[in-house]
This record gives sequence, structure tokens and C-alpha cells, in this order.
Amino acid sequence: MAARKLLAVGLAASLAGCNLAPTYAPPTIATPTTYKELGPWTPAVPADTTSRGDWWGIFSDQTLDGLEQQIEHGNPDLAVALARYDEARALAAQARAALVPEVDANAYTTTNRQSEHLPLRVGGPNYYYDNLVGATVSYEFDLWGRVRNLVTAGKAEAQATGADAASVRLSLQAELAEDYFNLRGLDAQAKLLADTSADYEHAFKLTKVQHDVGSVSGLDVGRAETQLQTARAQQSDVDAQRALYEHAIASLVGEPASTFSIAPDANLTEPPHAPVATPSVLLQRRPDIAAAERRAYAANARIGVARAAYYPTISLDASGGLETNNGSVNILNLANSWWTLGPQAALVLFDGGKRKAEVAQARAQFQEASQSYRSTVLAAFQQVEDNLALCNKLADEAERQSLAVDAARRTETLSMIQYRTGSVTYLDVVTAQTADLDAQRAALGVATRRLEATVDLVRALGGGWSEARTSASRG
Repeated sequence: MAARKLLAVGLAASLAGCNLAPTYAPPTIATPTTYKELGPWTPAVPADTTSRGDWWGIFSDQTLDGLEQQIEHGNPDLAVALARYDEARALAAQARAALVPEVDANAYTTTNRQSEHLPLRVGGPNYYYDNLVGATVSYEFDLWGRVRNLVTAGKAEAQATGADAASVRLSLQAELAEDYFNLRGLDAQAKLLADTSADYEHAFKLTKVQHDVGSVSGLDVGRAETQLQTARAQQSDVDAQRALYEHAIASLVGEPASTFSIAPDANLTEPPHAPVATPSVLLQRRPDIAAAERRAYAANARIGVARAAYYPTISLDASGGLETNNGSVNILNLANSWWTLGPQAALVLFDGGKRKAEVAQARAQFQEASQSYRSTVLAAFQQVEDNLALCNKLADEAERQSLAVDAARRTETLSMIQYRTGSVTYLDVVTAQTADLDAQRAALGVATRRLEATVDLVRALGGGWSEARTSASRG
């Protein structure tokens, strides 16, 4: 009865114990009310109800959809990040186990012989048996919050590691989307160059015929052939670049590059409008920001762990069981029972400043984690602003480049008409055709960059991640 009362008092004291960790508040940083680089291609509309799962669905590309789904089960880097998350959760569970008493059981049976010349031996048989069945219960009274702060830190670290895994997933998804759109941009360039090469080949043959009948000089033939071979060389270069992007995508989805292929498609997706939530929502949408904040919270809890070392550790240990030295006697007899019960206290009286240094270290780690959080937030706002600017400025560039393409085509058409009438030389035709090809390739390059900027903007805004997916309510 006394033992139960003592245990109850100890448990109550433990639950009501103080917490030596400083009162936690997330590191503060001034949050702007709006983004500076907003524009028509990035409207600021509430995005809280927007789907945060398959964010790449805004591009309406079924091939991209299928590739993105393969990352979840095929990418080894994501598998490593998820394994680290499982490891962190297991460590948090280990820390949480210290909140309840530990119960151990043991049993043994031995046959023993004592030395006849054993020092201080007084009688007793030379041979004897020792049979024991027992159990031990131990519990540390968490009066100073050491164990609770360890649990808090472990839980926060697990949440941070979960957010890390989300960051890896988002990064891989965005990298895949960027590689995919670069590949599609090269497909469009390959088609353009193939069509252009066919036109140049037709012009080259026509020029040769004209040369054979004496209508044009060999100089025109040479220029036509140079233009044709240059276009073909550019096409080979585009094919080489496409192969590299295809290989990169193979690795991202977890397939060998030797057996992986994507069918060409010259239709480049039109960049979608990207809705942008308010800056305050960014802090809730970015997994790297959540990870940095959780690590600051864990570091704050570890200050409490370090400060608890200044106070005594108090625990209650109880053990008991049944023991007999006669193998023929029933060990379950009450007369063979034994037990021991009592509290223990331990306090370090002198450690040469070790505990003081550990507290200073914990405080420095908290400052480090807090500044890391601020750095992550500042970088996040910069990335959003960068990609907002790119999305909007590249849209303007695309519009102007389209006008340049129209002008180059008119110039090329006019140069051919004038060449046929003898008003200009073939050099003027070559110059106009080259300018037309360059303008069209530049337009495709801008279209590809716009898609990349949209992907980067989605990544900067947190993609499809939501805090509820990787962390429980904060303590």
C-alpha cells in the first residue's frame, strides 16, 4: 500500500513538474503584405482552396502527369528522404517511451559449487541450486521537464524531417517538369529545323538548276549549300541536347536511361496563369520554412534539457520475484518471494563547468536555428519575387518576339520576290532566311523559359505541399 501511495505521489509530481525550456515563440521576420512583381500572368487571388496535390495538372499534359506519378515509387533520392523521416519518427517514439515506467522481467536457474576456501565462508553446502523469477520496474520522475523536453524535441525533429522529405519530393517534381518542358522545347525546335532544312534543300536544288543553265553564279550555290548544312548541323545539336534531357528524366523516374524513351511532340504547352496567394500564406505552404521553424522549436526544447542537469534526478525503482535454492521445491510458494522498493536521487555537485557549457551550447544552437529560419524565409520571398518577375517579363518578351517573327517572315518573303526579279542578290535571301530562323528559334526558347519560370514559381510557392500532411498540431 505504501509503495502504491509513493508511486502515485511521484507520478503526480512528475506531471506537475516545471519546464525549464524558455517560452517558445517562432522567430519573427517582417512579412510583406503583397508581392512587388505581380502582373497579369501571376494574379494575386486567394489560393487556399486550390488543389495542393498534383500541382503539375495546371499544364494539362498527360505525359507529364504519368511521369510525375512515377517519381513517388521510382526515385531513390525520395526513398532515402522518406526513410530518414521514418527514422526520425522512430527516434521520437524512443524518447516518448521514457514518459512511462519501464518494466523488465528476468529468470534463471543455475547449479553452483562454492570453493571450500572461499574467504569469510561460514558453513553452507559446497553444491547448491539458485532458481529465480523476477521483475523490475523503474521510473524517472520528470520534475524538471527533462524527459518532456526530449520528447518535444524529438517530435519537432520528426516533423522537420517530414518537411524535408516534402522538400525533396517538390524539388524532384519541379526538376522533372523543367526537364520535360526543355525536352518539348527541343522537340519544337527539331521540327522547325527539319521543316527549314527541307525548304533549304529545295532552294539549294533550285539554285543548282539555275546555276547549270547559267542564271546564277556558283557563289549563290555555295551560300545555299552552306545554309542547308548549317541547319542540318543545328538539328543534330538539338537531337543531342534532347537525348540528355531524356536521360535525366529516366533517372528521376527511376528507370535506366538505356531502356527509357519519350515520343517526340512538337506542340509546346501554353504557359498557364499562376494564381499567387498572399505572402503570409507562403510561410504555411513552403516545407523548407516549416522544417526550419520546427528545428528552432526543437532547439528551444533542448535548452530545457540542458538546464535540467542542474537539478537532481529522482527515480523510483522496484523489483521483486521468487527465488529458491532447491530444485525440487515449488518456486511459486509465497515463502520464496522477495522484493525491494525505494526512491533514488542523484545530483552532480561539481563538473568543472560542463553543465554551464552545455546550456550555452543549447542557447547558441537555438540562435543558429532561428537565424537559419529567417534566412530560409528571406530566400523564399526572393525566389517568389524572382519568378514572378520572370513570368511577367517573359510574357512581355514572348509578345515582342512574336512580332519579330512576323516581321522576319515578311522580310524573307519580300527578299525571295525581289531575288526572283533580280532586284537583290542571294545573299539578301540568305540573310533574311537566317533572321527568320533565328527569330523562330528565339520565340521557342522564350516559350520554354516561360514554362520553366512557371514551374519555378509553383515550387517557390510551396507546390502541392500542405503542413497538415507531414506534421501534427504543434506543441
